[in-house]
Amino acid sequence: MINEQEQRMQEAIELAVQNVLTGQGGPFGAIVVRNGEIIGRGSNLVTLNNDPTAHAEVQAIRDACKNIGSFQLTGCEIYTSCEPCPMCIGAIYWARPDAVYYACTKEDAAAIDFDDHFIYEQIALPMEQRSIVMKQMKPDQYKRPFEQWAVSDIKKEY
Repeated sequence: MINEQEQRMQEAIELAVQNVLTGQGGPFGAIVVRNGEIIGRGSNLVTLNNDPTAHAEVQAIRDACKNIGSFQLTGCEIYTSCEPCPMCIGAIYWARPDAVYYACTKEDAAAIDFDDHFIYEQIALPMEQRSIVMKQMKPDQYKRPFEQWAVSDIKKEY
């Protein structure tokens, strides 16, 4: 007999399969669950939307947050068909779910040419050694947005 967590993982995997079968994007699917209810779904829509950030986990997080009217997913779990990439890991930490469960590994993804190993390598390098130029610029009043944030009485911290 299949337990609830296995059923949720199967749902994420089915989203990934359907995404491939319909030609919408890569073989990735994710769901967000709160109190046993699916509150968000996402599949990889990178090529369909011409959006490199449209990974399944990010799509599911966006959907769940919209559906519950919050930018945080505390009390939630994410089920995803594959181990999240560095971008999705960042989004997951910002969303603050309680747990993430994944099926395939990043090595499984690399075996079908979805290899994010180079991103992990680039992050570990000092900025001046990265393959994409990243250089600080300091025009006049460059800290003004942060200064305004620090004194704002209407900000919503996160």
